[in-house]
Amino acid sequence: MERKRCFGDDDLLMARYHDEEWGLPVHDDRDLFERLLLEGFQAGLSWRTILHKRENFIRAFEGFDPVRVADYSQKEVTRLMADAGIVRNRRKIEAAITNAQAFLRIQQESGSFSEFFWAFSGHQVLEQPAPETFKDVPAQTELSQLISGELKKRGFKFVGPTILYAFMQSVGMVNDHLAWCFIRNSDNRA
Repeated sequence: MERKRCFGDDDLLMARYHDEEWGLPVHDDRDLFERLLLEGFQAGLSWRTILHKRENFIRAFEGFDPVRVADYSQKEVTRLMADAGIVRNRRKIEAAITNAQAFLRIQQESGSFSEFFWAFSGHQVLEQPAPETFKDVPAQTELSQLISGELKKRGFKFVGPTILYAFMQSVGMVNDHLAWCFIRNSDNRA
């Protein structure tokens, strides 16, 4: 029997991302950092573009190690601007460095970024009515506006409420798999 998924049927990489990552709860700080940065780089572009460049991003940003990225200087910005394998947007690259520094401050204050982030949802997945189509899914919510504001207060950039909502979807804080998607109610989501 063919499994129906929300997206990715025409692209093996997108299908694998849908089936194995998107919307599944993420609590590892390095993984959260990667997803937050990738969502920022995605602004104005398609997720397909970012996903197909993901391995290049992982290489270019040294495995998304926030300690290493936080120490990047103008030399690394120049290196990244010359890397055709990633999105070469100076503002986004500089924001990644700024965000790594802010990320580390939150880790020190809260023990982990995961603890800080998941506290906004009471450390649980926020269930909402199952959308029939992506037109039924909001671009942002009051909670994404709240988290966006908190991150901006702490120095983050490229974390507007729409980017934050996409991040919340990606890391499983909200379940926006479509009603008919095989992942929506699967045991994999726990």
